[in-house]
Amino acid sequence: MIGVESITVREPRQLPAGPVRRAGRPTRLSGLSGATLALCASLTPSLLPRTWVQQGVISGFAAVIGYVLGIVVGWLVTRFVRVGPRLRRIAGRTAVALGAPLLAVSLYEGARWQRDIDRLMGLPASPVYLWLGVPVIAAGVAGALLMLGRGLGGAVRAVARLLTRWIPPAVSQVTAVLVVALLTAGLLNGVVYRGLLRVATSTAGAVDQSTGSGVAAPTSPARSGSPQSLVSWSSLGMHGREFVSGGPSVQALAQFNGAPAKEPIRAYAGLDSAPTVADEAALAVRELRRTGAFSRQVLCVVTTTGTGWVDPKAAAALEYLYNGDTALVGIQYSYLPSWISFLVEKGKAQEAGRELFDQVYAAWSALPPDGRPRLLVFGESLGSMGSEAAFSGLDDISARADGVLWVGPTNANSLWGRLERGRDPGTPAVLPTYGRGRVVRFAAKPADLAPDSPDRPKVVYLQHASDPVVWWSPKLLLHRPDWLKERRGGDVLPSIRWYPFVTFLQLTADLVSAYGAPDTHGHRYGGTVAAAWSTVAPPPGWSAARTAQLTKVIAPNG
Repeated sequence: MIGVESITVREPRQLPAGPVRRAGRPTRLSGLSGATLALCASLTPSLLPRTWVQQGVISGFAAVIGYVLGIVVGWLVTRFVRVGPRLRRIAGRTAVALGAPLLAVSLYEGARWQRDIDRLMGLPASPVYLWLGVPVIAAGVAGALLMLGRGLGGAVRAVARLLTRWIPPAVSQVTAVLVVALLTAGLLNGVVYRGLLRVATSTAGAVDQSTGSGVAAPTSPARSGSPQSLVSWSSLGMHGREFVSGGPSVQALAQFNGAPAKEPIRAYAGLDSAPTVADEAALAVRELRRTGAFSRQVLCVVTTTGTGWVDPKAAAALEYLYNGDTALVGIQYSYLPSWISFLVEKGKAQEAGRELFDQVYAAWSALPPDGRPRLLVFGESLGSMGSEAAFSGLDDISARADGVLWVGPTNANSLWGRLERGRDPGTPAVLPTYGRGRVVRFAAKPADLAPDSPDRPKVVYLQHASDPVVWWSPKLLLHRPDWLKERRGGDVLPSIRWYPFVTFLQLTADLVSAYGAPDTHGHRYGGTVAAAWSTVAPPPGWSAARTAQLTKVIAPNG
């Protein structure tokens, strides 16, 4: 017999641990590759010119998004595919060999594209060498974001270790992620968001109490804020005071039209003029009655932007068009700038637009049909969204208004969206035709308002292909819009492309520059409002030559 002591017991053969252990983990190489590709994509052109600092911030955010997506892709690959050390080395060397030249070429092309946009919009070209600072800014932004991410990851691991005392590890990991996510969301919403909103509201409120240089209280009874007005000068807000004290003089109107002119009526109520939006609208209607606005040739209901601003060119164009025989009325619904109002309180714009129009319409419709003014509607940017809320659709507009001008509508405008999606086949999203232009017409420049049909449209939308307010949407994160599937608009580079996440970042940055663009680009519509008003509501005997003259008066530079 063989003794027990003579038996040799062998240990089971172990498989190599290195590659197998790493197979389930995302590789840093895939993350860096994703970051490089996203950064290069962020250097492609967008709608408006941007500085090298703006580009650096955009590229930093894009690089982090690309890094995270690359990590996810790398994890999926190594989770299901065995990648050996040799293949890893080849992939790493290839990435390094291609990454640096790709980044260099993208920086050069990015600087060239920005110079092309500058020239397209009549701006001086920015120096190319400044773009060497883009990677520096991008690295700083990306580093800060990654440190924040690692901090959150550390918090998840700490919570998971704590939870494993009571629940299984697999469950503790998921629970830890949820706990940290909820705590972070609560912190951002309850502390950061609300704190920033309070600061923004307080700051905007203080600004609203100021009065612009050269702005003085009106003395004419035709203006709110005058000694005869039911609305105090101090309650109008900064932009309300600018509105009621501005506009062409009677002398300027008479000189342009070659006939005696009337003092234009401008009625307005601010946030401090009445306790609620409904009360503001009622006060504004009383101002219209006091000034005799219902006996004028034209009455225009204006939905203001977030801070209560009214485009002075649009207001003046209508007053020149009718030689001062006009009345314009608006109310303020927020202290906040439009872009903040859009994010946190756009319902206020819709309430204000609906309330003011409904109350004005109720007073106007009670008058004899042959003894009341033409009822017009105007809104710009967020004001167009609020103004749209007064109507259920084109039939409602045709029944209750004589003409509507909406300038730079937001991508979230309900009626605008329905019309854009229902555009005539073969017409582009940047300049659609709806119903052959019989009721509504879209335009970027005066030539676009040339009649496609013998009917005068009731509604005109002005929208530039380069206006990010019109085209920005959260859907850009993962969805390529129609305007980037078709031929690009006239003031947009043909080389602009859609990239997931990146295009959203680019247009978000463009929003900051929208008002800083030259006239007739971005969110600046210049003298085009004159052509739009003369299309929607021309006075008797008006001509295209007169429109050209008016355009030069209200916008000498475009």
